[in-house]
Amino acid sequence: MNDTHPTLCIPELLRILMDVKGLSWKQAWEITQRTVAYTNHTVLPEALEKWSFTLLGELLPRHVEIIAMIDEELLHTILAEYGTEDLDLLQEKLNQMRILDNVEIPSSVLELLIKAEESAADVEKAADEEQEEEGKDDSKDEAVKAETTNEEEETEVKKVEVEDSQAKIKRIFGPHPNKPQVVHMANLCVVSGHAVNGVAEIHSEIVKDEVFNEFYKLWPEKFQNKTNGVTPRRWLSFCNPELSETITKWTGSDDWLVNTEKLAELRKFADNEELQSEWRKAKGNNKMKIVSLIKEKTGYVVSPDAMFDVQIKRIHEYKRQLLNIFGIVYRYKKMKEMSPDERKEKFVPRVCIFGGKAFATYIQAKRIVKFITDVGATVNHDPEIGDLLKVVFVPDYNVSVAEVLIPGSELSQHISTAGMEASGTSNMKFSMNGCLLIGTLDGANVEIREEVGEDNFFLFGAQAHEIAGLRKERAEGKFVPDLRFEEVKAFIRTGVFGTYNYEELMGSLEGNEGYGRADYFLVGKDFPDYIECQDKVDEAYRDQKKWTKMSILNTAGSFKFSSDRTIHQYARDIWRIEPVELP
Repeated sequence: MNDTHPTLCIPELLRILMDVKGLSWKQAWEITQRTVAYTNHTVLPEALEKWSFTLLGELLPRHVEIIAMIDEELLHTILAEYGTEDLDLLQEKLNQMRILDNVEIPSSVLELLIKAEESAADVEKAADEEQEEEGKDDSKDEAVKAETTNEEEETEVKKVEVEDSQAKIKRIFGPHPNKPQVVHMANLCVVSGHAVNGVAEIHSEIVKDEVFNEFYKLWPEKFQNKTNGVTPRRWLSFCNPELSETITKWTGSDDWLVNTEKLAELRKFADNEELQSEWRKAKGNNKMKIVSLIKEKTGYVVSPDAMFDVQIKRIHEYKRQLLNIFGIVYRYKKMKEMSPDERKEKFVPRVCIFGGKAFATYIQAKRIVKFITDVGATVNHDPEIGDLLKVVFVPDYNVSVAEVLIPGSELSQHISTAGMEASGTSNMKFSMNGCLLIGTLDGANVEIREEVGEDNFFLFGAQAHEIAGLRKERAEGKFVPDLRFEEVKAFIRTGVFGTYNYEELMGSLEGNEGYGRADYFLVGKDFPDYIECQDKVDEAYRDQKKWTKMSILNTAGSFKFSSDRTIHQYARDIWRIEPVELP
């Protein structure tokens, strides 16, 4: 199951096995658990779906009955693991792990909880009576009084105590009238599947340590990692035939198409001038295709001699296209403050390319797209800047557009807030095509950097384990934004990029708390590190021999990120199937 979208296959399989095939619950549950596995592709809340219990019950009543049976099975497991002595602890575990949130506890579980509470009350009462007995006088009169206690009164007290126990349990574990009743689809996946995996090493650790930590404590054997991959047949051979021919020539065969480990052989030729010349020629020809695409799609004319700096991915605040465009605005402002000679000396010419789609109702993402296009409209028509800086948003981004942009890109930005990108696959595609990456230690960036070499990856930004503390610091009013960041915001507010009111966008980066405010994605925090890292990019690009070597080493180090490796690991560790030899 890829994310929580197909989760209903679980109750549907159980329904078929029990209602159609006549299997018992135990048999059907065992088969289902062996059949399904869950791959988590993102830690964002919108992908950890919560469906309305009431609506689901109206549409699929039998499936909800079956989900309730799974939830009951889980509750018994939790009770067996944690016992019933500490009701506060038990309530905490149920709140974190239940599939049916804010729904009545099943009667079988309720009875166990009530009995446990009554037993605890009886033990406490017996202890009190024993203590009371020790303090009694041995006189005959008091002994007689004890023997003549009213039995009906004791029965009534017992009845009240039972009712009190039931009321207490229902109060603690019963549904809250003001909270919605929902089905946690991700919890259903984890409980029902025999395996749970993330799609990059850092993401899988976050899945274990944060997202599903309570389940990991219960079933550590379920959790594993399967780093994503992309196919070199599509994302190198098909979309970049000229570079593919060069790779085949220098590795001795096209065996790398099915055994990507062969790409690593390029490392020994990374300093070879002949290879570097062929490599630059292939990249240059691919850049010309991008020039044509941009002219066709936007009408803008860009120079093929500039660095092609690309960020193409879904428009989302956590992916931080806003950080990228703020960096461009800072670059533009500094250019405007310099003489023509100073500009040429300080800055490498760049074409900054964006692509991606914003969800229809995601207003802030739409604002970001609008802002990028407004910046482009200003910068691209500024005669003082000329070809030193161009900003392009490619409309209608899709796979066909990616197949043109990726082979000709020289720098690609993967700059999400650390800990929020599960893996990413475009970073793999760019690296495979000899494009250098600038990014945070997030998702597959971590592993790409390990494979291509730390010196061949432009790293910046806060790390995943620091994020919670930085947000807390912000909420406490301790964060002081960098003056350069404040300078960019002030520049935007002058109206230099048009008359559109960007206060909602600016406001999201300001304040210390509140929904849609306080710079949740840490754009301001990472901004100074980001622009300083971009200076290092400019410096490296000026030395084309060094840059080409870094490019070759990126392709050579991309062999791990083939989907062949990923699928083999899924087949071996999760699906548990063996390859079939063709005759």
